[in-house]
Amino acid sequence: MTDEHDSPDLPRLGFEPEDLDGHTIEELSDYLDAGRTPRDASIEQSAGCRLALDALERLRGLTPDLMEADAAAEEQADEGWAQKILAGITLDARAGRRIPFRADDADLAITEGAVRGIVRAAESAVPGALIGRCRVDGDVTEPGAPVRVHVDASVPYGRPIPDMAEQLRAEIGERLRRHTDLTVAGIDVTVHDIQTFLDAEEER
Repeated sequence: MTDEHDSPDLPRLGFEPEDLDGHTIEELSDYLDAGRTPRDASIEQSAGCRLALDALERLRGLTPDLMEADAAAEEQADEGWAQKILAGITLDARAGRRIPFRADDADLAITEGAVRGIVRAAESAVPGALIGRCRVDGDVTEPGAPVRVHVDASVPYGRPIPDMAEQLRAEIGERLRRHTDLTVAGIDVTVHDIQTFLDAEEER
């Protein structure tokens, strides 16, 4: 890994300042380096920035294990999985469509970007799983209209892929039921990558 912020090629991921309320991914990386101090209200109050920060923190947590496994194997690690995970953050940071709640006496809504953040957070309940791109198909602006969630995931080598995919699907469904009024017709989880570097952690 060669990026100065220990994250793979962040400038090439397609972030634009308008996606992050005027900030850049480099600024967010520096902000994380500083321990998010002093507190920057323009970052902390931006939903897109917070989603990007959360995703960067999760990926950074994996970096030491990846580098250790790479050194032990004495060969260059495949960074494709990390690129795909980071690329998915670009979509998360964009607000997207406005998704209303079913409320008779108030105009309440959640953004599509926030929904993608809810979906991505499901990986925390499935150890070793990482969620990359997330897409919500259907008319989310119409209350009660069926939608379908599509997720790309990466899982560790040696774990049963169908079991992990099912755990992710169940966790995503539960979080969407808890935090949104979406009518979810289905959740598709596609595993695109296998993380072999996690074996080094398990063997310690």
